[in-house]
Amino acid sequence: MENANQTQTVQEMNEKMKFCKHCGGKIPETAVICTLCGRQVEEMKTNEQPGIVINNSNNNVNTNQNAIGAAIGMRSRNKWVAFCLCFFLGYFGAHKFYEGKGGTGILYIFTFGLFGIGWFVDCINLLCKPNPYYVK
Repeated sequence: MENANQTQTVQEMNEKMKFCKHCGGKIPETAVICTLCGRQVEEMKTNEQPGIVINNSNNNVNTNQNAIGAAIGMRSRNKWVAFCLCFFLGYFGAHKFYEGKGGTGILYIFTFGLFGIGWFVDCINLLCKPNPYYVK
């Protein structure tokens, strides 16, 4: 009886075996690489994933110009307008009124531009500012 069982298992093994296409040896049916010669017998089965599709339609248009000053509630002023007002009417504080600093403008009227020193400092200061600049 043992002989019959051994014959049956050998036949089952033969059914689940295949031949290596390189060395001709018998290898398991599920083998991808030959157990005898070590060469690849079949293509590797991989879980193929579909190709990645990227639909990126970036239509982002930045329409904000100098948004930093506008974001924190500041007003834009033109450097050259402020400089001309300061140069010609600085003793009377015209450039301070243009910037929205009425209190300092009134001080400039009564002190004639802080006795000329404030007028001179403001002229230099306005030349060093970017155009446009922002004031609170």
